[in-house]
Amino acid sequence: MSGGPAVNDRGLAYGDGLFETVRVTASGAAPLWPRHRARLLDGAARLRIPVAPDALDRCLADALTAAPPGTGLIKLILTRGPGGRGYLPPSHPTPSLFAQHGTVPEWSPLLRRDGIETGLCSEPLERDPLAGLKHLNRLPQVLARMEVARRGWHEGLLLDRRGCPLEATAMNLFALFGDTLWTPALDAAGVAGVGRAWLLARAGEQGRPVQVRLRPLSHLRTADSVFLINSVVGVLPVRKLAQWVWPVTAPVRQFQEDFEVLFS
Repeated sequence: MSGGPAVNDRGLAYGDGLFETVRVTASGAAPLWPRHRARLLDGAARLRIPVAPDALDRCLADALTAAPPGTGLIKLILTRGPGGRGYLPPSHPTPSLFAQHGTVPEWSPLLRRDGIETGLCSEPLERDPLAGLKHLNRLPQVLARMEVARRGWHEGLLLDRRGCPLEATAMNLFALFGDTLWTPALDAAGVAGVGRAWLLARAGEQGRPVQVRLRPLSHLRTADSVFLINSVVGVLPVRKLAQWVWPVTAPVRQFQEDFEVLFS
């Protein structure tokens, strides 16, 4: 494993790799690391990038040791490594594994309390044979995030070709219908986030009914509340999408508080 990519690294040339952005506490703990680690290993197996589990652990540990004051994020990037020209990877790759430091993005207490305003991104997410994985090919999200900034929204909702909501540009989508927690299935497109996995497990611990399936956008109109989550930001209530407005209900507040307890 290397400390950074070479100029002929396949991660740079083809997006041939994966990444995880791990939030850490002030004391240097990474409460969700087991989930990040499992997803990274699963992605590496699917892409046939050889990496040992203890190499991931060492990379994170080294990054935490070298972290400057104020670090709240460790981003681990795994690529297939150097490969020369052509799409066919080398039969015996030398993967690159390296880490970057960062800070947790700030969302104002007002938005966390009262909810954010979202819009519908104009370009749908296409079917992805690597759906669910955090691979390095994120250009649709880059374009969507540019649209969000241009339109002045806080986040943008991405739909599939049939108009079913899938996710936000960098967060997973959830809604509550009575006691039932709903989130879209991500078998064909989108990223199955670590925060999403944590929330589904949390709902299971509570005995809350859960639905993971695609539904039309109109389904959200009758939701009691809508919110987003990722493993970095936590839970963000959605106040408004186009003409629809939702309150921030007590269960959403509880999910929000339970997540932040992990990093206290």
